[in-house]
Amino acid sequence: MTAKTLICLLAGALLAGLASPAHAGSDLEKALAAGGKRLTGEEIAERLTGKTVTFVSEKTGDKFLVFYGVGNETAGRKVGSDTAMTGFHAVTDRDHICLGWQGRGLPRLRCVDVLLIDGVLHKFKADGSLSGRIIELADGNTT
Repeated sequence: MTAKTLICLLAGALLAGLASPAHAGSDLEKALAAGGKRLTGEEIAERLTGKTVTFVSEKTGDKFLVFYGVGNETAGRKVGSDTAMTGFHAVTDRDHICLGWQGRGLPRLRCVDVLLIDGVLHKFKADGSLSGRIIELADGNTT
């Protein structure tokens, strides 16, 4: 990935982070009202950097292993699949984490809010809907 591409993608992450308020009646707003704690960028980085997480998609129930490297590299795969994915992540100054997976064409960034609810990390999309939850964290890259 060229430096120009990375700069453009990170700029996009920042802009995406500017436009993600909690939408009225959304899963995010309901979680906050029920006592969920929105993590700061520093808290997100502290909990995820150098770790592999098991993420469960709210939409499909599929499980994914995702590694958040210290150099912003990201590796992942769907549980039960040998097909590896690579990409990058960045924590914004607006308290979001953004991921971009390499594949066909330019990576598309997805920025999410991270809330701690009853001891479990939950990710919420920019529209306030629940993306999924992190059910396990392990040190290092175990993808």
